[in-house]
Amino acid sequence: MIQIESLHKHYGAVHALDGLNMTVEPGVVYGFLGPNGAGKTTTLRILAGLARPTSGRVVVAGVDLTSDGRTLSHRTGYLPEEPAFYPWLTPREYLDMLGHLHGLDAAERTIRVKELLQVVNLAEAGKRRIGGFSHGMRQRLGLAAALVHKPEVLLLDEPVSALDPSGRKEVLELIEHLSGQCTILMSSHILADVERVCNVVGIIARGRMIVQSPREELMDRYAQPVFEAEGEDVAAVKRWADTVRKQDWAAAVSLDGDRLRVTVSDIQRARRELLVSAVAQQIALRRFEEVRPSLEDVFLQLVEKEAIQ
Repeated sequence: MIQIESLHKHYGAVHALDGLNMTVEPGVVYGFLGPNGAGKTTTLRILAGLARPTSGRVVVAGVDLTSDGRTLSHRTGYLPEEPAFYPWLTPREYLDMLGHLHGLDAAERTIRVKELLQVVNLAEAGKRRIGGFSHGMRQRLGLAAALVHKPEVLLLDEPVSALDPSGRKEVLELIEHLSGQCTILMSSHILADVERVCNVVGIIARGRMIVQSPREELMDRYAQPVFEAEGEDVAAVKRWADTVRKQDWAAAVSLDGDRLRVTVSDIQRARRELLVSAVAQQIALRRFEEVRPSLEDVFLQLVEKEAIQ
């Protein structure tokens, strides 16, 4: 459904995209990941027809952007990170206007607007002015706007990054509900959300694709064992973390307050030596356990490896 070949986008001397190759199959929910500045938003803007590539080939839902970009808007829906609205309109008026722009007749628009307001849980707010909406309500309305014309491809740029837990839950449930109805490309830096709703993952860095794979295959291939520990004394845990980083079996070490997380390359040695080192430094532990690696662990491992190459 999406085919990108050797895509470049330059802003002066800055290479936002530097030979990106990417394939998205029909019907999947594709998690599009990368550190800040990796080129995720630039890619989405090009796919949505809002930016032109410097070079390369992009085909979306059978439309070649380099030769036939005009028909693209009828095939794709786009939710930017910060959707903008006319604050004096109501959701009904706004969605009806978009339906008219997409060529739906009056009867179609009436049915579609009612349907979408139910889907995004805004039916009761359909006659309120958008200017008074919360951030979560605006995100849900933005998703409805992207779906007015029943697009084949839905592009979501950080759809839940600024929402509270309740708002995130609502939007993620909507994305899960849409799974299979269209192809979804979702950019996000909240890895737990991607792990929940996406069945394929692509990771980019410095404008290039590092890896793309079905999520479970990615985890099976790259996930390394992880240990977590929590201590009573933050300063003592920090000193312990500095010691652990020097061990050749410690692939990655992260510290969040009193919580230490260690990704290891040699599970047997880590099992023998990690807890022993805590005892040697007289660390008072509240918790120590081997945990299942997460998508975030794999992401950090691959991005850090790319950064040092």
